[in-house]
Amino acid sequence: MAQPIEDFYAVIPAGGVGSRLWPLSRADAPKFLHDLTGSGHSLLRDTWDRLEPLTGHDRIAVVTGRAHRAAVEEQLPGILDLNVILESEPRDSAAAIGLAAAILHRREPGVIIGSFAADHVIRGTRVFEFAVRDAVEVARAGYICTIGISPSEPSVGFGYIKRGGELIVDGARDASLVDRFVEKPDLETAKEYVADRDYLWNAGMFISRADVLLAEIEANSPELHAGLIELAEAWDDRDRRGPAVDRIWPKLQKIAIDYVVAEPAADKGRLAVVPGHFDWDDVGDFASLAKLNSGGRKNDLAILGEDARILSDAASGIVVSHTKRVISLIGVKDIVVVDTPDALLVTTSEHAQRVKGVVDALKLTGRGDVL
Repeated sequence: MAQPIEDFYAVIPAGGVGSRLWPLSRADAPKFLHDLTGSGHSLLRDTWDRLEPLTGHDRIAVVTGRAHRAAVEEQLPGILDLNVILESEPRDSAAAIGLAAAILHRREPGVIIGSFAADHVIRGTRVFEFAVRDAVEVARAGYICTIGISPSEPSVGFGYIKRGGELIVDGARDASLVDRFVEKPDLETAKEYVADRDYLWNAGMFISRADVLLAEIEANSPELHAGLIELAEAWDDRDRRGPAVDRIWPKLQKIAIDYVVAEPAADKGRLAVVPGHFDWDDVGDFASLAKLNSGGRKNDLAILGEDARILSDAASGIVVSHTKRVISLIGVKDIVVVDTPDALLVTTSEHAQRVKGVVDALKLTGRGDVL
């Protein structure tokens, strides 16, 4: 077994509700706290277990909301208190990852950090480790590096990264500069991308020296950078931290790290990518969840739920049951049924992306008790 990387720190942003997985995912029990693959562990715990061989248990930080602290610490009993970074309210990924970078850089100048979402599914752990180690070498050379996933199909649910010229870095077997980012395409365009082989799925993983990432934030959003640095200076002083968070955090720019770091760095030739040849999914909706739990077999019915009581005849899709109710499905294809004590969702895989619209409607009608 390879040793942990000495100057490397993993950061797990554990935020967001996962509204396309409502009513399973809620504000008080978001997607990353659920076991969505039948592994016996939450997605957060699975993420921790993937990263620990690369870092050791004492070099993984989790950025999460105050309301989720108890659940995070219960699921990650090995996490150190100083590595739990709490947000008072969501400010998107640039603030979350930037704050972790600023804190860790202040504690350990020159540290390399890697950001890995808490709610993604990865299969092929050893291959994942190889990709991260390559990315760390690229980051050590002064680049911001992302891991792009080799597409297994022409997906319209993911953004893409177009590789540019080859980048030669000692210790990295396969690295390229990033030519550009591409938003989610239509099906015909996605087919062209997969055939091209220079296009990779954008999995939102970023590896960089903390000071390099912070310099990119400063170049593109000076006010955000100034706020993060001020927070980091107060963070390890318990008397100063609370007042600083209450004063500064709500005023930070709310923006994704893609827009304030990744895309500008790509334009300057400072963003690199290494390919990840492992199975990856961001579990963005119930259609992807059904596919994950049926092994990709279209005519199977995936069932999640410890006490699920399901009767099926010629049915396919997915059922998630958190009640003891008997659910019977007969002759329905690509069905999605999510049964919880206070809300029931019935849709199809084709319309799974529209679940977010239901959440938005519930907010507008004041039915926040089920969110």
